[in-house]
Amino acid sequence: MKTNGYSPFPTRMKEARRLSGLSQKQLGLQIGLDAFVASTRMNRYEKGVHFPDYGTARAIAAVLNVPTAYLFCEDDDLALKILEWSKQQ
Repeated sequence: MKTNGYSPFPTRMKEARRLSGLSQKQLGLQIGLDAFVASTRMNRYEKGVHFPDYGTARAIAAVLNVPTAYLFCEDDDLALKILEWSKQQ
């Protein structure tokens, strides 16, 4: 994924969430969002309408068991290396 005003965060978050087997609402609840907004907020992050602050991004990464850097990495090959490295730790 290259930049050009594009963030890899929405796509990487969605992929990691799906691999974890969590719904958007479940993910939102696990990071501490209110049940009323959990699904909508996660949906907006995945669509790139809104972006989480760094603390929220860290919480999302922790629940999804991926490094925060993976969610923001612009290079696909490097992102996979980050993910592989984190699984070895």
